[in-house]
Amino acid sequence: MTITPPPTPRRVVFDEPEFGDPKDQEPDDIDFDVSRETTLPKPARTRTLVIANQKGGVGKTTTAVNLATALALGGLSVLVIDLDPQGNASTALGVEHHEGVQGTYEVLTANSPIDSLIKRSPESAGLWVLPATIDLAGAEIGLVSTPARESRLLHALRTFNAKYQPDYVFIDCPPSLGLLTLNALVAADEILIPIQCEYYALEGVSQLLRTINLVKGSMNDHLYLSTVLLTMYDGRTRLASQVAAEVRQHFPAETLRAAIPRSVRVSEAPSYGQSVLTYHSASAGAQAYLDAAAELAERGAHPRQHTGRSA
Repeated sequence: MTITPPPTPRRVVFDEPEFGDPKDQEPDDIDFDVSRETTLPKPARTRTLVIANQKGGVGKTTTAVNLATALALGGLSVLVIDLDPQGNASTALGVEHHEGVQGTYEVLTANSPIDSLIKRSPESAGLWVLPATIDLAGAEIGLVSTPARESRLLHALRTFNAKYQPDYVFIDCPPSLGLLTLNALVAADEILIPIQCEYYALEGVSQLLRTINLVKGSMNDHLYLSTVLLTMYDGRTRLASQVAAEVRQHFPAETLRAAIPRSVRVSEAPSYGQSVLTYHSASAGAQAYLDAAAELAERGAHPRQHTGRSA
């Protein structure tokens, strides 16, 4: 089934004030205890989600890191595959990825097994990371003449999943639609798209959905858009509300109820090598990611008609 790209949001009318009532904006810190330790339902089978968006700065890595941590704190086993040469997901999850550390690059270029290279994250006992180093920036050139170059990650992940059967695998992609992202789209069953609540956000989604339709038609028929998450939501602005409404109208079943607010705590956490859940759990951002993870897990325990690819 072809996925229809969403329309570009209309400009807000100029005779209305841009900012609403300041009381509509949630405070960054909240005055009640947030329980990080919850018990979340296990999916019937491993869920492999690629977190992708052509546009940069929409919260892809932040979403991958915090959803993965929230699910792991909920008692589930989670693997994060860092496919971005910048290695930001590795940094945020407290895993070393300096020069000389082996990880995603070796999996793609040398057929190294994933289980020999993953590192446990200090965020949770159930959270593992396949780190990315700057070497990954040269992987696309190195793979150009490699047979089946777009399915290298798929074959490695199939072997890993069959042996360890994790509950969730998150693949964090770079902000481009090159060979690295193509490997992720071929290896995954589901797509999670974070959409920033700003004017240009839906333009990047449209281009991504066109690429997804091409992949579905030739390389991965099991791939489908399962989840949309609104990020950087500012309840004071009419534009954010308008973008959110348009996204929910176009993706009514896929969009999670939880929206991630703009949060200083969420932005600060990676500099300490932590997710916001362990850095500052009593924050609106942490609560929002906990809510989003709980909804994601609930959907996984009661999946709709898509069943994914068999191992």
